[in-house]
Amino acid sequence: MNKIEKIYDLYKKAYTVTTDSRCITKDCVFVALKGEHFDGNDFALKVAEEGVAACVISDRQNLPENDRLFIVEDSLKALQELAKIHREHLNIPVIGITGTNGKTTTKELIAAVLSKKYNIVYTQGNFNNHLGVPLTLLRIKPETEIAVVEMGANHPGEIKQLTEIGQPTYGIITNIGRAHLEGFGGFEGVIRTKNEMYQYIHEHDGMLFVNKDNPLLMNLAADMGKITYGSDNDSDIIGALVSANPFLKVSHCWYEFDTQLVGDYNFENVMAAIAVGWKFGIRNNDIHDAISNYTPTNSRSQVIETQKNRVILDAYNANPTSMGHAVRNFRNICKDDNLLILGDMRELGTESQKEHEIIFNLLDELNFKNAFLVGNEFKKVCTNSNFQTFENTDELIQYIENHPVEGKDILVKGSNSMKLGKVVEVI
Repeated sequence: MNKIEKIYDLYKKAYTVTTDSRCITKDCVFVALKGEHFDGNDFALKVAEEGVAACVISDRQNLPENDRLFIVEDSLKALQELAKIHREHLNIPVIGITGTNGKTTTKELIAAVLSKKYNIVYTQGNFNNHLGVPLTLLRIKPETEIAVVEMGANHPGEIKQLTEIGQPTYGIITNIGRAHLEGFGGFEGVIRTKNEMYQYIHEHDGMLFVNKDNPLLMNLAADMGKITYGSDNDSDIIGALVSANPFLKVSHCWYEFDTQLVGDYNFENVMAAIAVGWKFGIRNNDIHDAISNYTPTNSRSQVIETQKNRVILDAYNANPTSMGHAVRNFRNICKDDNLLILGDMRELGTESQKEHEIIFNLLDELNFKNAFLVGNEFKKVCTNSNFQTFENTDELIQYIENHPVEGKDILVKGSNSMKLGKVVEVI
């Protein structure tokens, strides 16, 4: 029995793993990771004495002998190997979800639907990377019936790595858009990496859920086992977008139901959840109820009625595809007295100026009259004298404090690092 297998046997005492020394519970496994501002190895001895089953470290630091200490070359790799072993011992459906936009919302909707019937584990927040995926898998306990695992990437090969750890039996790509172009080396790199989800599922005789309305996804999934969904009448699961003003209303199986999601672009996310629910035997009324009661959080397409304005806050993240969708949707639902507050889109590399120009031209095409553009990238391309530009969000907030904004529909959209969520306090 090798070291990881020994740790796995100890892990099964409580089926709990943590990388945070402040969250120790009896018989858990603590994995010491090194970060920018901390080193979990510094807490190893203290943790080992607090009743953990095992303490996985990569730095001995002259620690005294303790049978709970396991020294490994790379503690993150050990965590991933532990998760992979655990996955190989499981005999439950694992649904892998990736995509450029909408994967977290789709994951949340699917989790809400499946929870109507099953004991499930699903990715918390957007903890979907090389650390988050293993930790999600290691939350799966013997009583778990289905797991829903979100998988994100910003470099080639990352989805392949995550699927090899998580070994999904079902797979969804929500969509493929122009994001993280710098890391992927262009749009073709995005396509290849996202397609690693389809390739893994196909090679392991799994089943895909594919948006029939998306030609790119249908092309990638050609000749693969799949369940299709969308507005196309040839889809396996058919639905229709009834309205989105501002909240999305959907028709499915001759029944219309409201959601708390903003934007017609969420239709495909809702349909994915319906398709998964159908596959796993959830009754239609339970599917509709779960979706209707889901409330987005964390600055994802939230409608906020402030004392002065109606705000659509979508500032968790932004890329050219999601920015375009958000702006077009806002044009469809906003009143004449409206305001755009848009922040720079990150990680676009050499394509950045071109992609910001496209969004700027879209504002002109859609005849927007008022916009606050935040960040150097938008500042470079702004040629509309009616639009105002700001170096950063703090500068914008100071301006609004001196020039209050009232009685408007406002879209707030930008990359998370722009911190545009702070602006809600003053509008």
